[in-house]
Amino acid sequence: MIVWLIGLSGAGKTTIGRALYSQWKADDPATVLVDGDEMRDVFQTTGDQSFTTEGRRENAERIIEVCAWLDRQDINVVCCILCIFPDLLAANRLRFSKYFEVFVDAPLDQLIARDGKGLYGAAKRGETPNVVGMDIEFSKPANPDLILDNSGAALDAGAAAATIRNRLTIADG
Repeated sequence: MIVWLIGLSGAGKTTIGRALYSQWKADDPATVLVDGDEMRDVFQTTGDQSFTTEGRRENAERIIEVCAWLDRQDINVVCCILCIFPDLLAANRLRFSKYFEVFVDAPLDQLIARDGKGLYGAAKRGETPNVVGMDIEFSKPANPDLILDNSGAALDAGAAAATIRNRLTIADG
């Protein structure tokens, strides 16, 4: 099973994904976490070019290949990624044995106000190019299986993870 968490930077994908991974791994040790930022380190893709639209596509395609490889081994994957490519999201539904897409939705203006990593502020000052939502368009996914609204107070990651697990049980049922 591949659980694909998508959303803008700072929306809470990784925080929720880590909580989901911890809960799921306790029940099924054949579970791994694949985080888009960490995979950049694994593949040693650094520099501004890796954040262009082309660099982001290459990173997403690599991550999909890793997830497919794990899926063929019956390993559950919690994948946290800012994927801006609708065609890749659509292909995921056909590629993986089981696929569940979660959109962590948070309005850009709130993410800019929160800006925990300073990413949006740096983009506004022209210091960081190729920021999705600022320089690169982000379109909400067309058909997520679940939308988690993270627009108000910070979403409880443990509760969000439990919601995802409950939906997975229903989907598998």
